[in-house]
Amino acid sequence: MTHYDAVLIPGGGVRGGGELAPWIRARFDRALEIPGNPYLMPLSAGTTHRPPPLDERGFPISEAYAGACYLMNRGVEAKRILVESCSYDTIGNAYFARVVHVIPRAFERVLVVNSEFHMPRTEKIFRWVFGLAGPGTPCAVEVESSPDVGVEAEALEARRVKEAAGLAALEPLVRGITSLAQLHEWLFTAHEAYASALAAPVRAPVDLGTY
Repeated sequence: MTHYDAVLIPGGGVRGGGELAPWIRARFDRALEIPGNPYLMPLSAGTTHRPPPLDERGFPISEAYAGACYLMNRGVEAKRILVESCSYDTIGNAYFARVVHVIPRAFERVLVVNSEFHMPRTEKIFRWVFGLAGPGTPCAVEVESSPDVGVEAEALEARRVKEAAGLAALEPLVRGITSLAQLHEWLFTAHEAYASALAAPVRAPVDLGTY
């Protein structure tokens, strides 16, 4: 049996009241099945495609927090949950998971669970980011897909097209960024979700059915 230090679960949108969509619940349900009591790591503050829902006090509900609540409602102890609520996209998921939790805890092997429609790009990004030269113990990455349950057919097809384009667009970054320091510089100077000097992006409309 393979031992994982942690299971990483990327967010994928949170609905009103902190409700997770069926395909997001499928990610967490699969994570709960992994033997060995690894840490469970819900990822993501939110998405750049839509504002977050608010709780009854008017505070934003992060995707990671909603995921943590889902896990605790199913009996997971809070001390076993490592929340990453800094990221707003998949590259950020991988970067912040590594620098916030994986490096400080010297994790050596993690499993990333994500929906099937999102997995090709997820796998590419996590293997790239976790393989970048940088501080800390080397950490192996394995991946596992969960089913695209509950996704409307039209939204699923639109997301698959977008994922394919995003995967192709990764190639120049993967070739050009070979260290964690370089990725840090790019994220905070050139990435629209994290760079302080960039104007708010004008985004092409996307099908929000999977966000």
